[in-house]
Amino acid sequence: MTPLPRSSLGQVPTPAALVAFMVGLAEAPLGGRVLEPACAHGPFLRAFREVHGAGYRFYGVEVDRKALDLPPWAHGVVTDFLLWEPQEAFDLILGNPPYGALGAGARIPPGLRRLYRGRFRTWRGRYNLYGAFLEKGVELLRPGGLLVYVVPAGWMVLEEFRELRAFLAREGALEVYYLGRVFPGLKVRATVLAFRKGGKGLRLWEAEGLAQGAPPAPLLEDPHWQGAMIRFPHPEALALEREGVPLGEAFHLLFAARSPEIKAHPLTRPAPGPGLVPVLTGRNLGPGTVDYATPYSGLYFPKRAVHLLKPFYALPHLVVGHTRHYRVVAAWDERAYPWREEFHLLPKEGVRVDPEGLVAYLNGPLVQAYYRGLYREVVPHLTRPMLERLPLPRDLLTAR
Repeated sequence: MTPLPRSSLGQVPTPAALVAFMVGLAEAPLGGRVLEPACAHGPFLRAFREVHGAGYRFYGVEVDRKALDLPPWAHGVVTDFLLWEPQEAFDLILGNPPYGALGAGARIPPGLRRLYRGRFRTWRGRYNLYGAFLEKGVELLRPGGLLVYVVPAGWMVLEEFRELRAFLAREGALEVYYLGRVFPGLKVRATVLAFRKGGKGLRLWEAEGLAQGAPPAPLLEDPHWQGAMIRFPHPEALALEREGVPLGEAFHLLFAARSPEIKAHPLTRPAPGPGLVPVLTGRNLGPGTVDYATPYSGLYFPKRAVHLLKPFYALPHLVVGHTRHYRVVAAWDERAYPWREEFHLLPKEGVRVDPEGLVAYLNGPLVQAYYRGLYREVVPHLTRPMLERLPLPRDLLTAR
């Protein structure tokens, strides 16, 4: 199998202060085996040796032969780390693995993608390469060994990382340091994971002040963590959850028809005409408002036949934004139009809804504070599990 070109991966240089912080977390027994995957010139190996000394066996793996530039005291291996099968385990694995959601940032040939998918138990949906690097790293650790990676924070909450979180919980003890934005010029929010193979439990640390020299502060400890979403312990938000009704208990959560489905439908048209209405997108959704006129999608569909795309399109219902950059945006679609995006919510049997009050609440400051308090800016979009847990005041819902 031809190795994956480095240019197709999300390679991000690591700031020196972050390398130093991670090396400060790292440890290995004298004479132990220390590995840096996707190493290039080996910044983590060099920093670890400078701090901890030369009494270790150093290894670096790099897929791109031209990028490999290790010092003579480190053994370099030119291969795809995800397919590599060394004969010995490692005491310490540390580094900054490549990032890239499949289809978004990582250009992986179909055959190689199938090979990865068959190899990794945690591979799910539009997986990200760093998830596979995490699983591979854990499997290459000896019992009691330590892995220290910096990766984007999305794995804490996204559904495609559900199997990865469960895998980490089964395999050992995990410490997570939330860094926020530490890569200059990039919007990505990052975490450092310090994973000890064997043991149990999760500890979450506040480390957003790392760049200013502030030491990490403990946020929560869960000795029984089994892989659930990792949320921030915001007291007011958690109190709202205790007092309210989870939105998922009161509503069916549905998602819009995808673009290929709409474009392939024989009734879809690329231009307006009699009886046709625009297919709405997220750009048509605002706090408490729906723009029914602007054809952002460039597609049109017969109003009388919207149920042929999705049955719920024919009913007035609640629409909640999926990607709205760290806020909840909701409106009531009273005209029952076709949509290409967003969450669509219908009350469950026996639940009566106050649409005006519900929309005002979801767009209001209480919900925005709840959302940012528990999830900060880990990911820029609202996921189904987040929405399902969002608490609703009981006075907005009445039984029929």
